[in-house]
Amino acid sequence: MKDSITQEEREEIEIKLLLQAIFDVSGFDYRDYMRSSIKRRIENRARIENVRTISYLIEKVLYEKGFVEKLIDDFSINVTEMFRDPEFFEAFRLQVVPHLRNLPEIRIWHAGCSTGEEAFSMAILLEEEGLYDRAKIYATDISEKVLSTAKKGILPLNRMQTYTRNYLNAGGKHEFSKYYTTDYDYAYLDESIRKNIVFFQHNLVTDGSFNEFHIIICRNVMIYFTSDLQLNVNQLFYESLCKRGFMGIGSKESLRSTQFSDKYAVISAKENIYRKI
Repeated sequence: MKDSITQEEREEIEIKLLLQAIFDVSGFDYRDYMRSSIKRRIENRARIENVRTISYLIEKVLYEKGFVEKLIDDFSINVTEMFRDPEFFEAFRLQVVPHLRNLPEIRIWHAGCSTGEEAFSMAILLEEEGLYDRAKIYATDISEKVLSTAKKGILPLNRMQTYTRNYLNAGGKHEFSKYYTTDYDYAYLDESIRKNIVFFQHNLVTDGSFNEFHIIICRNVMIYFTSDLQLNVNQLFYESLCKRGFMGIGSKESLRSTQFSDKYAVISAKENIYRKI
């Protein structure tokens, strides 16, 4: 029996207990997220709540109404923008779109969609390629808060210069302003762009497949997962893709050195776009 434990060991025990409490109370499972990322967010919440130890957060999860939702929002990674990494969308337009033209319908899953900007970007791209009327985009995230924002289709006006530059670099064919109206603070995406997007909550860790898709986009989400969880999510995506379906992952992610490397053909090595074999 150990005489004592270090502060680092004590904090690891507290984190394990906190994540277990979150799972038991809410059903949201963060136990296999990368510890370094989760720990930073837990420590930040502890500072906000002005508590001395993580154990106080466990008490709040169990007894304070609404507190677990605060933690779930803290854990959500909401880094997104319209046509983020324009080279990805340009590669998609040039190398994937030609394969979609003969499909009678196109089902797309944007997993980890955050506030929806990349799903909106895909809608604009497909509209310009004459494919949007036969497309359905399913945009999912674990956080109800960001999904509530996404459903409104409202963008901050001070970001539109960046978004316009991204759009043009992604091969945009018109003036980006064609797709929104503005007031003094916000840009409002046209209903014609939003009409075929369905936003709803889905947990990649605990929820299963809900359709068969021609395209799955999940970019720089799995970098926050342990290798075992990445394996499970990749299995989910593989099972959810139709034969010869396409998958796009983030620039910091890879299928190389995984058991899925021989299950996909590489469409764009640089932009991490693959096609199911």
